[in-house]
Amino acid sequence: MTMILPGQTIGIIGGGQLGRMMALSAKEAGFRIAVLDPAEDSPCGQVADVKIVAAYDDEAALGRLAEVSDVITYEFENIDYEGLKKLSGQAYVPQGAELIRITQDRIAEKAAIREAGAPVAPYIEATDFGELKSRVGEIGFPCVVKTARGGYDGKGQVIVKEESALAEAEGLFAHSACVAEAFVPFEKEISVIVQRGTDGSTECLPVQENVHKNHILHETIVPAGISGRTETAALEAARQIADHLELIGTLAVEMFVLEDGGVLINELAPRPHNSGHYSIEACTISQFGQHIRAICGWPLRKPELVRPAVMVNVLGQHVEPLLKAIPENPDWSVHLYGKAEAKHNRKMGHVTILSEENEETLRRVAKTGIWEG
Repeated sequence: MTMILPGQTIGIIGGGQLGRMMALSAKEAGFRIAVLDPAEDSPCGQVADVKIVAAYDDEAALGRLAEVSDVITYEFENIDYEGLKKLSGQAYVPQGAELIRITQDRIAEKAAIREAGAPVAPYIEATDFGELKSRVGEIGFPCVVKTARGGYDGKGQVIVKEESALAEAEGLFAHSACVAEAFVPFEKEISVIVQRGTDGSTECLPVQENVHKNHILHETIVPAGISGRTETAALEAARQIADHLELIGTLAVEMFVLEDGGVLINELAPRPHNSGHYSIEACTISQFGQHIRAICGWPLRKPELVRPAVMVNVLGQHVEPLLKAIPENPDWSVHLYGKAEAKHNRKMGHVTILSEENEETLRRVAKTGIWEG
């Protein structure tokens, strides 16, 4: 088993905020960081020791990253699969490329979840609109049609409430084949961050409850307001999927909680996740620190919740009012990601608030008016 030690270099493909927070965790332990990103002033590039400014599929740049890195990881899933597969032959990429292939395609992802024995909503696959029309009766209405490839934060999907509205989904097939899922009423959305080491050991962060606005994560609340039975089911499903995929590193498993307390898996993200940011302050180890341990061959630590917490995303329109509110809120941990332009609905940072009573914290957050826009 390969162990990467402080002083050695961790290469990160992708220079966004997830790479930045990975890098900061790694640098605490004394690792060096190399990053590959097309932007000259990327969030991760601002804190890296070696900055390679190039496209993600630039073979020469990937070769340079391989030369300077003792281990390579990635902070987002839209990497060229073939390029990552080739890189895995040149450098130590413990996560491999297969997980990327699966999670880049909803059809492959849903099949893998089923094979792991975890629950998903009834669904069909369709290569074109004609096949969707002929097969949609298998799941009925309402249903959600999603592109198999691409799409995030609610993009690349259409809710079809009745047969007469099915044509609204036709445009999705311009991008890729699609899946159509039966719309299942749910009580709330949760996620589990599961992390697995090179020795096969697995640990999960506490189950997180997620609140979305306009398909973008707004708040994460920990502990989630769920029963013990639901918590057990969620953690078990995440572990089943991680073991089936032979995960190394981090996997975020997003789920729906049903009226009867059961769970359905919605989707997977093969990296640290927005809903796990609270762990930096609220847990005995953050998702980023654990990810670094996992890919470097270190033993995993058991994450424990130190205090209940609320994490709130900071989008472009929230930055200015947030900065004005800092003097009145000494208990807020403010994280801004170093992005130059605060565009509307662009993820610019997050705030984590440790509390004794999350309901009161949520009321205080709403009362500030920062997040009304």
